[in-house]
Amino acid sequence: MRARPFLVSRRTRRVGIGAAVAVVLAGMNGPAIWGYASTKYYDYKINQPGYKAANGHWQAVDMPREYRINTIHAALLHTGKVLLVAGSGNNAANFEAKSFRSVLWDPAHNTYKNIATPKDLFCAGHTQLPDGKLLVAGGTQRYEKLEGDITKAGGLMIVHNEDPDKPMTLPAGTRFTGGKSGKTFESNDPLLVPRAKKTQGEGGKVTVSASTARVYVEALGQGPKYETGLTDNYRIEGLKGKDAQNVYGIANKLSFDKKDFQGIKDSFEFDPVAERYVPVDPMREARWYPTLTTLPDGRVLSVSGLDDIGQVVPGKNEVYDPKTKKWSYLPKERFFPTYPALFLTDKGRIFYTGSNAGYGPADKGRVPGVWDLESNAFTEVPGMSDPDTLETSMSVLLPPAQAQRYMVLGGGGVGENKKSTAKTRIVDLHDPRPRFRDGPDLYAKARYPSSVILPDDTVLTTNGSGDYRGRSASNVLKAELYDPKSNTKRAVADPLVGRNYHSGALLLPDGRVMTFGSDSLFGDRANSKPATFQQQMDLYTPPYLFRDSRPELRDTAPRTVKAGEKTTYGTAHSQAIRKARLIRPGSFTHVTNIEQRSIELELTKTANDITVTLPEDTSLMPPGWYMLHVIDDQGTPSKAVWIKVPRVGDPD
Repeated sequence: MRARPFLVSRRTRRVGIGAAVAVVLAGMNGPAIWGYASTKYYDYKINQPGYKAANGHWQAVDMPREYRINTIHAALLHTGKVLLVAGSGNNAANFEAKSFRSVLWDPAHNTYKNIATPKDLFCAGHTQLPDGKLLVAGGTQRYEKLEGDITKAGGLMIVHNEDPDKPMTLPAGTRFTGGKSGKTFESNDPLLVPRAKKTQGEGGKVTVSASTARVYVEALGQGPKYETGLTDNYRIEGLKGKDAQNVYGIANKLSFDKKDFQGIKDSFEFDPVAERYVPVDPMREARWYPTLTTLPDGRVLSVSGLDDIGQVVPGKNEVYDPKTKKWSYLPKERFFPTYPALFLTDKGRIFYTGSNAGYGPADKGRVPGVWDLESNAFTEVPGMSDPDTLETSMSVLLPPAQAQRYMVLGGGGVGENKKSTAKTRIVDLHDPRPRFRDGPDLYAKARYPSSVILPDDTVLTTNGSGDYRGRSASNVLKAELYDPKSNTKRAVADPLVGRNYHSGALLLPDGRVMTFGSDSLFGDRANSKPATFQQQMDLYTPPYLFRDSRPELRDTAPRTVKAGEKTTYGTAHSQAIRKARLIRPGSFTHVTNIEQRSIELELTKTANDITVTLPEDTSLMPPGWYMLHVIDDQGTPSKAVWIKVPRVGDPD
């Protein structure tokens, strides 16, 4: 494939395509007609049947204005609908107004429904549950404030409780007054301080250790006279007698330093049938930018995120049990930066590709490896090229999932670093000594590329930006298809709009791909104008949907099939069908979609039907709903039929 220049603008490329037709007109009428004619020719060319059959086709979704939101998260549900989640949508005014949005979109009929959103789910984590509900956990408690924007001194208050017999609940608005400074600060959120710990040692001696809890506090007034520069003990207003002696605060400097985003503990199951959020028990830790990974038994691992004081959760990871609706800590800690790409492997362990997004030190938790949850052992995987550009990279479990080959695409430096890469890196976990090796370069250096597994075993990758959040007009208007079998790629039709931070893509049941979002910092090359959030959604129709025939399955009502079992579908195309794939519906946010995986199924055929056999390994195929596609001898997939894979031991 002939290489194309990096970051050529859409307009420039259109001129190139149309030059042969427009040159005569340009000589007569000048630049205006030149540009008009070349654009017209470009639009004509990309809509020709031959072009579509080779490159696919993009179109914008006709979305009514009242349903347009700053889509941060998107998840395909087993009803075929897509849950679009903004929360406050990275808009502080929406946060202050408690204007939190979710929209349910039916791509088959292009209909929409507003969904009541109980908390700010902006920058939550989410994953598919065995019964088809979507677990959404974490979100935003407080927006980031930079130095210069902070009007009230504030910071972290550690509240101690020395009473072993009584926990203490402090409401939002509790006031703390310093014994040395005499300055008073107020909490913004309610706080539960557990009872102190009582232990009995040798000889029956009882020792009491104070319990602690943290809360963010702010000064009552504005200005520098309210800040402190020393460690102080704080008495709590309203407490009397023994409570006033046993419960107190300790804080260091309370000042105007930068305040990071803060997370929440809240968790919800979104019910696709009732089409509403259902609250479940909160997480043990508040999390903003967490990753949720489904385990072989259907439980869910929650990792990392910024906590309730804006610090990366220090390795305290936890598991959600959908049977009890409760969370519990893992017995041992392991640290990861925020939104780490954590994949369930076919041996039940967790593979960390090194991809992540957002927060965490540059020298901690960045190395790829295989994590054994039972022993907490972590085996590093070497060979990563451009290892300092894994932030905002995309990771994919290449199809079919049985091969256990993973690809990391693009990425950039930590934070707002200008460095980015076009590297792709591939590792085979079935190698005796797994090691990353470079694949073909991406279409350009790109942070935030979105990759989607297609039913024909190719991977579509699109968009991204060459710099942090599209800075200096660095959006990449390119897309390509990668074939894992041949380790080759080819360019396909260019996307319609640029997409970087807060963007993503999902495979739909009909074989098309939807793309959403983009949250650039600036709206011009000079970085002098603020950008607006890209609310347009687009649909990409791959080349395989522009062929003459397409296999169809009959008896397409959803059905339950256990791991290791067979199921049969009628079809008029059985002799042309070559393979079958079970694809887990995606759940995408922040360059992270660890849900998507395509599983090869054993296939047998008769004259009028096909039979597929599901694998027995639930770490390869965790319980939940899946899309079944069959693919014919031309590489064309059928529309999906839905199959539910129950947890081992669950009733039919």
